[in-house]
Amino acid sequence: MTTRTRILTGITTTGTPHLGNYAGAIRPAIVASRDSNADSFYFLADYHALIKCDDPLRIQRSRLEIAATWLAGGLDVDRVTFYRQSDIPEIPELTWLLTCVAAKGLLNRAHAYKASVDKNVETGEDPDAGITMGLYSYPVLMAADILMFNAHKVPVGRDQIQHVEMARDIGQRFNHLFGQGKEFFTMPEALIEESVATLPGLDGRKMSKSYDNTIPLFSSAKEMKDAISRIVTDSRAPGEAKDPDNSHLFTLFQAFATPAQSDEFRSELLQGLGWGEAKNRLFQLLDNELGESRERYNLLIERPADLEDILQHGAKKARAVATPFLNELREAVGLRSFVAQTQVAATTRKKAAKAARFVSFREDDGSFRFRLLAADGEQLLLSRNFADGKTAGQVTKQLQSGQALDVRSEALSFSVWLEGECVADSPTFADSTARDAAIEALRIALTPIQE
Repeated sequence: MTTRTRILTGITTTGTPHLGNYAGAIRPAIVASRDSNADSFYFLADYHALIKCDDPLRIQRSRLEIAATWLAGGLDVDRVTFYRQSDIPEIPELTWLLTCVAAKGLLNRAHAYKASVDKNVETGEDPDAGITMGLYSYPVLMAADILMFNAHKVPVGRDQIQHVEMARDIGQRFNHLFGQGKEFFTMPEALIEESVATLPGLDGRKMSKSYDNTIPLFSSAKEMKDAISRIVTDSRAPGEAKDPDNSHLFTLFQAFATPAQSDEFRSELLQGLGWGEAKNRLFQLLDNELGESRERYNLLIERPADLEDILQHGAKKARAVATPFLNELREAVGLRSFVAQTQVAATTRKKAAKAARFVSFREDDGSFRFRLLAADGEQLLLSRNFADGKTAGQVTKQLQSGQALDVRSEALSFSVWLEGECVADSPTFADSTARDAAIEALRIALTPIQE
């Protein structure tokens, strides 16, 4: 059976989706989710949003708009796992487990943190002025998002590659410390889609909320037309040849057109198509491409209860993976139930006690001795010599009475003492680890069984 590739994508909920988000992340992710070999996880990164935005109403609205955008764009929630980050309580708990193994030096090198420090230094501020622990430990939260679901591939822009690499580093560190030969976390790989468009905004720079140069994805037809009319173009008049390869407008057109439509548009620009008409052609293309999706989007926005039901269903699917996995990780780091631990220990003692046995024998000189043998026949103890069998028998009873054992380690062996006298010795072990394991086996074997 072929293992399905698990792909994980998140979008931070701090703004209204625009054409750049759709062409660069949402549309290719939806197409990828239809691959039968893909096991896709898509989430609203609303914990991440708290790092960047302190406006609760904006975050709430953005969560609604981004959820509606994914669904209006054609995401099939029956094929994928679609959830809000904040609906998965295992994620912040895993974040803490990973924080406890993440090296501060690693986080010091995070691009976002370094950029903030550099900006402060340039302006004469304290290096950490305005920098929160949320910003500083952002890479650990992202690592938890990725490692919680053991994603194989994480589609990211080039500016996010470092975060995937840091997730690998942190996951490897956890595996090394607590795995005991087991690899808890799959090592994720950044998936860079070279063919995915990075769309220019109205002013020619990358379309981004930061530059306030976006074209909202599902704005009304009038709002979209108005936004397109503000796209910066050169001063060439109608009839003058235009340069499609240096036209932001043509780049936007190309991202939503078929190859044939792009070729035709390029030809018309070269033949002198006016910028006003070119902008109208772009509007018509986008309106045709996004019209039906816009209607679905508006219906979803008007029915937030339906969106909530869909996301709660997705959270249930995600937690079916996350809850048992986090329990496994809690066990690994020592956060274990006392009851379960006691039951396991009692079972272990019972098996060990049943399996361990005393063997008495008489030496040629007439003295009596005994051996304590483990289940596999390994000798745990060899007693000293006793004058008679009765004394040897009393010592074995005392050892099994449940009283605290006086075990004294000596180099690579140990001895057992009763009332200030040495009564038995261990063999010599290969190393201290083997010696200590034998002492633990001895204690278990001599613990009385409670029926």
